[in-house]
Amino acid sequence: MRFRKRLALASALALTVIAWLVWHTASPAPIRLGILHSTSGAMAFAESGMVDGEMLAIEEINQAGGLLGRQIEPVMADGKSDWPTFAAEAARLITQEKVSSIVGCWTSASRKTVKPVIEQYNHLLLYPMAYEGLEQSPNIVYTGAAPNQQVLPALKWGIDTLGPKVFLVGSDYVWPHSVNAIIKDQLKLLGGELVGEEYIFFGSDHVDQAVAAIKASAPDVIFSSVAGDSNAPFYKALRAAGLDAKIRPVVSFSIGEKELAVFDTLDLDGHYVAYNYFQSLDNPVNRAFVERYRARYGKDEVTNDATEAGYFSVYLWAQAVRDAGSDDVNLIRQAIRMQSFEAPEGIVSVDPTTQHTWRPVSIGRMNADRSLKVVWSASRPIRPIPYPSSRTPAEWDAFLATMYAGWQNNWSNPVER
Repeated sequence: MRFRKRLALASALALTVIAWLVWHTASPAPIRLGILHSTSGAMAFAESGMVDGEMLAIEEINQAGGLLGRQIEPVMADGKSDWPTFAAEAARLITQEKVSSIVGCWTSASRKTVKPVIEQYNHLLLYPMAYEGLEQSPNIVYTGAAPNQQVLPALKWGIDTLGPKVFLVGSDYVWPHSVNAIIKDQLKLLGGELVGEEYIFFGSDHVDQAVAAIKASAPDVIFSSVAGDSNAPFYKALRAAGLDAKIRPVVSFSIGEKELAVFDTLDLDGHYVAYNYFQSLDNPVNRAFVERYRARYGKDEVTNDATEAGYFSVYLWAQAVRDAGSDDVNLIRQAIRMQSFEAPEGIVSVDPTTQHTWRPVSIGRMNADRSLKVVWSASRPIRPIPYPSSRTPAEWDAFLATMYAGWQNNWSNPVER
């Protein structure tokens, strides 16, 4: 009797082992995708929406069967709103986590520090944030807008609609300084006049100097590349100084629906934002996207440009994996240069020459009821031009190199003024 029990136990154990081996043999290893963003620090609030868009896309693809018969496994890394940490985490994702590709970064300072790591390992980064341009890399697909797809159309609209006297304000790092250099090159051609320029230390709430300068110079329009946590005190200080949108309207390149949902709406009421996507876009693909997003994250959650760009970046990458028939990064890099995708904003396509995407652009007005009304849109997607023609690529590279050296080999000013 005891022998029979032992035999039965051994048989059950053998069957369990066989079942485990069959299950693991039938379930191939997942395709690992690095998600590199700030989940802590000054940029965490802004970047959270981009992470949500990327994760939603991964979940949808997995629910539809995955890629090449395999699931996508997101591997999260926190850049901590700190540029050296971004570089270290990119290296860890590649060398230790063995990710197939990376989607990530928000600020240009983080991308600039990650870029040499990606190139060193001949890897692939998809960068979903609108930025200053002045860069091309065979190892980066820039799915956010180049300057001619956001900044320059907004500049022309602002001068034509709000007036020619322009004030420039931004956070004190590479993106705002570069954006403002591009704007200053174009001002005379567009009939504008620069009346002031100020910078706020990255992540700081010390905004009084900038607001005082704006008040003293009395511009018709303020173009803002203030990033992250500094936006809330900046708009609040403007209103406290009597500079609401009726008097001194701001056109922002960095805030949108997500901030409108949580900031004091009286601070934002009537100001403008230039982006390539707004939640209010009325088309079937966007309506379905917003519905799925709210079903996943909550009925009161909002989408924005960064959310949507993160979302369609994952889909472009997934299509490239399918076309390559492999998760090998070298094959994906080749395949992704030929991808198009029907995103919530419309058809986005990777330009094979520049590895930037064709994208539309709109201007939206923020309202006290937390809505954002589109007041102007380009008639069609705009071809990306990373290097504005006002200077040669060599001259733009020299401009960046001088700024980098002046900041003690950093991509943001290390010293608060």
